[in-house]
Amino acid sequence: MRRAAVAVAAGAMAISLAACGSAEEAGGDKEETGAAKGDAIKVGLLLPENQTARYEKFDKPLIEKKVKELTNNKGEVVYANAKQDATTQNQQADTMVTNKVDVLIVDAVDSKAIANSVKKAKEAGIPVVAYDRLAEGPIDGYVSFDNEEVGRVQGKALLEALGDKATPSTKIVMMNGAITDPNAAFFKKGALSQLEGKVDIAKSYDTKEWKAENANANMEGALSSIGKNNIAGVYSANDGMAGGIITALKAAGVNPLPPVTGQDAELAGVQRIVAGEQYMSVYKPYPQEADVAAEMAVALAKGEKLDSIAKTEVDSPTTKGVPSVLVPVISLTKDNINDTVIKDGIYTVDEICTPKFKAACDKAGVK
Repeated sequence: MRRAAVAVAAGAMAISLAACGSAEEAGGDKEETGAAKGDAIKVGLLLPENQTARYEKFDKPLIEKKVKELTNNKGEVVYANAKQDATTQNQQADTMVTNKVDVLIVDAVDSKAIANSVKKAKEAGIPVVAYDRLAEGPIDGYVSFDNEEVGRVQGKALLEALGDKATPSTKIVMMNGAITDPNAAFFKKGALSQLEGKVDIAKSYDTKEWKAENANANMEGALSSIGKNNIAGVYSANDGMAGGIITALKAAGVNPLPPVTGQDAELAGVQRIVAGEQYMSVYKPYPQEADVAAEMAVALAKGEKLDSIAKTEVDSPTTKGVPSVLVPVISLTKDNINDTVIKDGIYTVDEICTPKFKAACDKAGVK
């Protein structure tokens, strides 16, 4: 993974060097264009919400850092968070277009709702990078993780946790993400490829806005319908929802807790894994995803192509052949915390192993 990141960075460096001549030729005397500005570019960054810890803690600062690095500290990131409101995000995007940013990085609240704003940006000559979620509209580049693989990793892990208990009559609950997020459909598809026919999906929910409290309410409904002693496992599409699910299970007196999956390697999720309350999460190397997004944005702002960065293409419902980078993911369990989130500097041992979790950390060998 580190070699892949180096290769991407090297490719970005190569196109930056190659662009010295092309930017001069393409930019001419139009000072308003990104190509003419050289490194003094303005990157609009639109993130979807602040409920999930990753966006403020990782994505925003990582993208800001990489943009500065790629532009000799001359580039600027203009940031807005939609707080899970698609209308707000559209307004934020339109404002950035009006204020003439040179490129947009958009992590859409609602992939369909953002399409009109993407079109407005395109009409204004502002390229758009879809980040983490595949936005609709005429996007110029896309970087995310292999989202079906995320679901496959989760489903496979749940089956491994169930072991011999995994039979066609074994009842599990599926807590999927929000239907407004295109990634949720990919997670579900990947998970079902592993789970269907091997266990009984007794209840399945599409959780509004990915909120923990909505997952909690759904889980209470599942417990009432299926019976607290009849649920062998829970597929949870992310860590935030896993927290709400586990709270519902505890409140119902379920003991021992069934295996519960997750995603995003949030600190609270990692701590629950250490404590044995959550079975796994999916670790997504945010630094690599953020770096690629910044590299795409800076290249596009300078009028460069993405050939040296994006080696694959993805089709959205509205745009075919979008230059794309899909970053690999890792199944995170108690056994590889040291080799993933700690080794990569996502969290320190002290952050994970607070006094409440110290004994569990010692037992799990987290150090």
